[in-house]
Amino acid sequence: MPGWIVAISDYCSQVPPSIPAPSDPGFWTSAMPPSRRPRPAAVKVTGGYLERLPLAAVASGAVDHAEIWTFAGRDGESDRDRGLPDGTPDPGNGALTRRVFRADGPAPHGSAEAVDFIRTVGAPDILCVWGLGVDAALLDACADSLKIYNSIDAPALRIPDDLASRFDLFLTGAEWQSREIEARVPGARTLVLPIGPAFASGQTFFPTGADKDRDVVYVACAQPYKRHDILFDAMVRRPGTRGLLVVGYGHQADEFRDRAAREGLDLEIVGPPGISHDEVNHQINRARVGVVCGVDDGAPAILTEYQLAGLPVLANARLTCGLQFVTPETGLAAHEGADFAEALDALLRNHDRYDPRPVALSRWGWQPSMAVLTEKLTEIRNARMVR
Repeated sequence: MPGWIVAISDYCSQVPPSIPAPSDPGFWTSAMPPSRRPRPAAVKVTGGYLERLPLAAVASGAVDHAEIWTFAGRDGESDRDRGLPDGTPDPGNGALTRRVFRADGPAPHGSAEAVDFIRTVGAPDILCVWGLGVDAALLDACADSLKIYNSIDAPALRIPDDLASRFDLFLTGAEWQSREIEARVPGARTLVLPIGPAFASGQTFFPTGADKDRDVVYVACAQPYKRHDILFDAMVRRPGTRGLLVVGYGHQADEFRDRAAREGLDLEIVGPPGISHDEVNHQINRARVGVVCGVDDGAPAILTEYQLAGLPVLANARLTCGLQFVTPETGLAAHEGADFAEALDALLRNHDRYDPRPVALSRWGWQPSMAVLTEKLTEIRNARMVR
């Protein structure tokens, strides 16, 4: 029988040194177990990297419901503060519930509230843990769940090995990450299936037919590891290039504006703060080419989001994870410096020859990715049964 899936983000609004255990252990008793909720009639696989895998699990029939959990610190607002034991239904998608638990300290996050909730309503059938992870108590409360981990970053594991040993499957962004995890965690099962560029959503990112008033777009936080300097250098080497940066957060946005003004570059910067997925799609559609300039980066979701919007991709040839999504049908990879500028020029001259959306949907859309994941989870379930 299909059940439910939880994806736990490592986001925490504030993490204090210590938070007392919940004083009202009966808070969750009124919560309806997700396993008893009626399956929604229609499921849309939309949103960003956090939403798409759990929603794909519902849409494929692997589970009936999906939840996304995050954490709040002492001054943050948890479900307990809001009086919402049933969580917050996503207004745009009846298959998804968002829930916030108070964290007991820094990551890997412990949460007595989350453990109390699990003991009250039962553990999810599939537990996905992203990034900096959760503590042993929370993982042990989900002992019977199929547990999946993905670091969402260049380091293959961002959790201690003793916590990693509790997971059934590791989703990675590159073969080298899989080999590193297998070396550190005896018996580890790995699958190169990064949650960002895989599980791509054609309903969230798509061509709009907008006028192309920008040549190149880079969607990335304003932090040094995203290597915006490589794009700046390419624009200097290719005078007249019209650039667009979409920045959700980061401390370098003003630095970018200053440099563009100082060097006379035609560069428009949108944000911070961040904008909605719909607005990101609108901004991407203004450009002819999308770039990914980072080196020490995970497999960025934007790799396939550009493609879904109809843009060929130019990626740094030294990108640590995700170059498998850049193929002759979807774009080019080039080293920084003159090579990057020349590749950008080539893509701008020939961008009309690219049609990357069908490739992205057929190879890295949520349907093919979920099929691969489901096969692996079935293999793990079968192995458990013969122990």
